[in-house]
Amino acid sequence: MSKIKFLIMDVDGTLTDGKIYMGENGELFKAFDIKDGCGIKDILPLYDIHPIIITARSSKILAHRCKELEITDFHQGVRNKIKKLQEIINANSLKDNKNYNYSNCAYIGDDILDLQCMTPIKQAGGLIGCPSDAVDKVKEIADFISAKNGGNGAVRDFIEWIVNMAEIKARTIKPCAKCR
Repeated sequence: MSKIKFLIMDVDGTLTDGKIYMGENGELFKAFDIKDGCGIKDILPLYDIHPIIITARSSKILAHRCKELEITDFHQGVRNKIKKLQEIINANSLKDNKNYNYSNCAYIGDDILDLQCMTPIKQAGGLIGCPSDAVDKVKEIADFISAKNGGNGAVRDFIEWIVNMAEIKARTIKPCAKCR
């Protein structure tokens, strides 16, 4: 596992349960899990992992949630997710004067539109996660399948798994006292 710098998240079916509650004037509300929010806002910064949202739908509700969680890198109405992800990686590479690539990415999603990012990330050595109720094609490529459904803490589950992987790796590469 390379150093994960970015956590890319889908929204509907991943950060939410995938249900869209609509009235005569359009979308009324979505439910987000507070534990996912804590993982994004409080845990990711401790590990210098940048949260990114790329979603095909557009919603003012999501903009409000991102503001609350201090997610500044969110992209709505994006069907070509891989093109957007490459733009984000390029921009961050320039900003940080680093050479980021897909191996620096962890991605969590639940449906076939997410595969366009998941496949190259997986091939590059990045990490792929999904909720337990993801479609089978996504589960087949996932490194981590949460025991939780989308919108019910699956993102937090994945964050904790990533963090545990990083801590295990850090412990295993430290030289012993005799080798220093």
